[in-house]
Amino acid sequence: MVMRQEENSLKELKTLQKTVPFALCATSYGMEWKGLQAARMESPVSGFSGSGTPKTHVLGLILRPPEKMNLQYEGVKRDRPPSAGSIVVVPAGSSVLVRWQGSIDELHVYLEPSLVARVAAELFEFDSTRTVVPPLFGLNVPELRSSMLAVGAELRTGGLGGPLLVESLATILSVQLIRHITGARRLPASADGVLPRRKLRALIEYIMENLGGSPTLEQMAAVVRLSPYHFVRQFKAATGLPPHQYVIARRVERAQHLLRADGELGLVEVARRVGFSNQTDFSFHFKRIAGVMPGQFRISARKV
Repeated sequence: MVMRQEENSLKELKTLQKTVPFALCATSYGMEWKGLQAARMESPVSGFSGSGTPKTHVLGLILRPPEKMNLQYEGVKRDRPPSAGSIVVVPAGSSVLVRWQGSIDELHVYLEPSLVARVAAELFEFDSTRTVVPPLFGLNVPELRSSMLAVGAELRTGGLGGPLLVESLATILSVQLIRHITGARRLPASADGVLPRRKLRALIEYIMENLGGSPTLEQMAAVVRLSPYHFVRQFKAATGLPPHQYVIARRVERAQHLLRADGELGLVEVARRVGFSNQTDFSFHFKRIAGVMPGQFRISARKV
């Protein structure tokens, strides 16, 4: 199921790139994101006309609107461009026809329908088969916009926060979207509280055993038998950190131990063993937490 979801999102990116004359400033292709994919795009052309049927829910944040636009999908018909900062929501399976004149700058987030349905069922107790995402145009929802901008920030940094952060953002976006659509302002009370010590110990053991791999938010939540949204809230209440930051901190700690224990182990190998996908991310987070670069830390450790 997860693989099928990822394929759907990546196909959306590939199809868009082939059919729309956008210059892709950044995409999540190859970043191993789960739950959503994203693309920041600009159109250098003066006009465009095209159609399509997305397989995922598409959230479009308008950063710079074109001079003119005509947009039609699932009952939405607009002959004016949306304002800067507004959001367009195109449900999966919609038949879309769009025309515009003038350059355009947008952030597209491709949100998996199965994730939205699961969030609706687990957190809002909706029927999982119920369609909860209608076509929407020109939304001004600050919290939804902030979360989309956080996704855009991850694109700009090349996914520096890691897949866990994006998985959390996918869940948050789903919650915010459903809240706006249904008017449901409160989640069940079980979303509050602190993760019990017994569950926290079991979870930390799981994280440390899988630190060199890529434990997902859904996998960690399953260890303590919570939904990902409830898990993130209760984990942060118990540790003071969101899951992705906690995992990064433990990876840096283990890297410090390896650097002290083995002076011959290469930095690339150290990064790999503690679960960083590349040397750049390893060095960035190591310096952020330890205050020095890995090589400098190793030299200092030898002098002690």
